[in-house]
Amino acid sequence: MRLVPGGKVHHHHSEALCPQADALYPTRSAELWGNLSTEYGTDEFKGKAIEWLSGAVQVPTESFDTMGAVGEDERWEVFGPFHEYLLQAFPLVHSTLLLTKVNTWGLIYEWKGSDESLKPLLLAAHQDVVPVERKTVEQWEHPPFSGYFDGENIWGRGSSDDKSGLIGIMTTIETLISKGFAPTRTVVLAFGFDEEASGLQGAASLAPILEEMHGAKGYAMLVDEGGAFAEQFGSIFATPGIAEKGYTDTRVTVNSPGGHSSLPPEHTTIGILSQLLVHLEATPPSSELHRATPFYGTVQCYAAHGKGLPKGLRHAIKKSVRSDRYLKEAERILFKDPSFKSLAGTTQAIDLIQGGVKSNALPEEAWAVVNHRIATDSSVEHVQDFDTKRLAKLAHKFNLTISAFGKDVTPVGAPSFGKLTLEDAWGTSLEPAPITPTDADAVPFRVLSGTIRATYDSHYNTHADGAFKKEIIVSPGIMSGNTDTRYYWGLTDHIFRYNHHNAGSGRALAGVHTVNEHIAADDLVGIIRYFTTLILNVDEATDM
Repeated sequence: MRLVPGGKVHHHHSEALCPQADALYPTRSAELWGNLSTEYGTDEFKGKAIEWLSGAVQVPTESFDTMGAVGEDERWEVFGPFHEYLLQAFPLVHSTLLLTKVNTWGLIYEWKGSDESLKPLLLAAHQDVVPVERKTVEQWEHPPFSGYFDGENIWGRGSSDDKSGLIGIMTTIETLISKGFAPTRTVVLAFGFDEEASGLQGAASLAPILEEMHGAKGYAMLVDEGGAFAEQFGSIFATPGIAEKGYTDTRVTVNSPGGHSSLPPEHTTIGILSQLLVHLEATPPSSELHRATPFYGTVQCYAAHGKGLPKGLRHAIKKSVRSDRYLKEAERILFKDPSFKSLAGTTQAIDLIQGGVKSNALPEEAWAVVNHRIATDSSVEHVQDFDTKRLAKLAHKFNLTISAFGKDVTPVGAPSFGKLTLEDAWGTSLEPAPITPTDADAVPFRVLSGTIRATYDSHYNTHADGAFKKEIIVSPGIMSGNTDTRYYWGLTDHIFRYNHHNAGSGRALAGVHTVNEHIAADDLVGIIRYFTTLILNVDEATDM
């Protein structure tokens, strides 16, 4: 592979804050890459890619939070037709790669390389999609499982999240095989089937098989769905996720004596719960800008390469490297944007509430669930302690005994009108993910960065209006949600969450998890270019 122009990393001016790897192009497969780059720019290829994704969207593969075990819950059977579709659509993949099915519906494909001493490249995606709320079907511009192409966009549930990633990978490998490419480094594909329901039966089952295949820390790098590129502060930034926030749901339950509503106490269970929830919202977790976090790395890239930063922000960020005062000043300016404040810290959202069964009966129980996305430098324990401390004083005011996450924390001799219980709502709490290295010695990040830059450059050079107008900057990013990579931490230290598509121009989520999900056909081709460049570059990298 070759770096263009010459060296591995270039620095100038303030770019020392956010050094950029040069665009990275395949060397050994330069002719193949060049031919494919031209082919991907044709209407004929775009049409084939659209057909592949449209066909995948037309096979509904919804997963639900309440799914029973595989083999017992018939709703899993929807993945049968999807497997048949993949077999029909990608015959070369299925005749060349070794396919292992795990827990019936999980898919692992292995494309054997000629050099077994090289750790494999692991590419992940998920087959399932978020359910379509039946009441919203009429709100869709085109039916949610139509895969309709309107000349610009492919519409339907999963068109973006995440069948575009899965089909992008499969299309890439089908195309490479058709051109006679045989990898030196093994490529492994892992496709879970319940990522939208926390991956409990999909990726959780795939992980031990993947480790058995190539060992703990046995993969060179892992790439899954995640970040994208978009314009920010007047520059184009690509933000591969190098970390994920943690996750926990705190269930807040209040119990008190029931009775007839004609003889009510001063506060009913629902009334008490309401005041507890109001207090939680009035005292949210604090967000702070900390140096040892991926978000600070993102901020440094904004300062180094952004064109139109708010007044004083660039100066504050540069000075913040050594000055706590300027760190606070950078935080003050940044956090005027609520999205930056949310990315930096632990968040909370009261998402579920229930209580009472009849209007003339005092409710004996009322409960709510508070969702937390945990900052990368925090922990589940810290969040649970924080929730307990915030509610303990108020619970004492209402004469409630307190059980918090399995521990009795009621003061000795406290009177009891009822009980407050705090617990992990579903038992699915997750610590923040390990942070992927991005330092100068981190070869996988350098290869990924160079791949992103080469993909962007080549893709936009094919457009009729000539060369791309702006350079793309690769910045470490953070995932506010969680992907199937939560189960893959033991497979490699180099985990990236990035599908190369444009999240700017008002299409940041493009209907993901709601009505009118769609993806631009141009972005789909960009994803295929990205996976092609990645596979060829990683195949030529001997130092990872």
